[in-house]
Amino acid sequence: MNILSLFDGMSCGQLALQRIGITNYQYYASEIDKYAIQVTQHNFPDTIQLGDVKAVNAERLPKIDLLFAGSPCQGFSFAGKQFAFNDPRSQLFFEFVRLLQECKPKYFILENVRMKREYLDVISKHVGVEPILINSALVSAQNRQRYYWTNIPNVTQPADKGLVLLDIIDANVTSFLSETTAMRSRTQRNVRSITDKANSMTASQYKGAQANGVTIVSCRDFVDRDKAITYRKLTPVECERLQTVPDDYTACVSNTQRYKMLGNGWTVDVIAHILQGIK
Repeated sequence: MNILSLFDGMSCGQLALQRIGITNYQYYASEIDKYAIQVTQHNFPDTIQLGDVKAVNAERLPKIDLLFAGSPCQGFSFAGKQFAFNDPRSQLFFEFVRLLQECKPKYFILENVRMKREYLDVISKHVGVEPILINSALVSAQNRQRYYWTNIPNVTQPADKGLVLLDIIDANVTSFLSETTAMRSRTQRNVRSITDKANSMTASQYKGAQANGVTIVSCRDFVDRDKAITYRKLTPVECERLQTVPDDYTACVSNTQRYKMLGNGWTVDVIAHILQGIK
């Protein structure tokens, strides 16, 4: 089985394949971020790195059976400025379209963020299928709504595992934020009880020493401090768990890079659920 993954990141696609028991494959990855490549090669040293997607040529590849892509989403996202196809990053979507047409894979999966209907329609027209909207909250402790375009048959909503932050929190972590630091970030959106779901991870949410804009976990009843509320941000391992990535999968790079690539990554168990249709 030959697999081509565009905008591969840290190879969540390979994790999903292995999660459903598919291990006999050759994996070609197009990625330019050196830290994401480092994580991929550390965990999957047989990965064939192809570099920039614009330089990928189907004629130089074997017959591709499965095509993965999670093209950059900044130009589509409701959280961004929504320049859509005028944004150079969003135009990389058409590199996926080019390789979809050139490779003619048996199966494909394209992932992207929630966006305006007009953008959805353009993507669906080029890809030839309508998307399914799946919230990672069904298989993880994170609210993360994403569209998936695929020709894999019989894709339905995954079963709800009922996971919350308490299920992924490391009880051994005791480095809580000071009250002053927590106050700087304590909006209703950023503070989550350990009995709730986390907010959707982003690539930039852990920038800065003060943890502004991140999910601050309210740890009431979690530590024995006379039932006081204490606050802290999620650790890299806890963020891996939010994305259903194995513990310490990204540990070969700095925490800054770990947070970034996890925010950019896929929820592995959602992709594994979709891939069940080809098993």
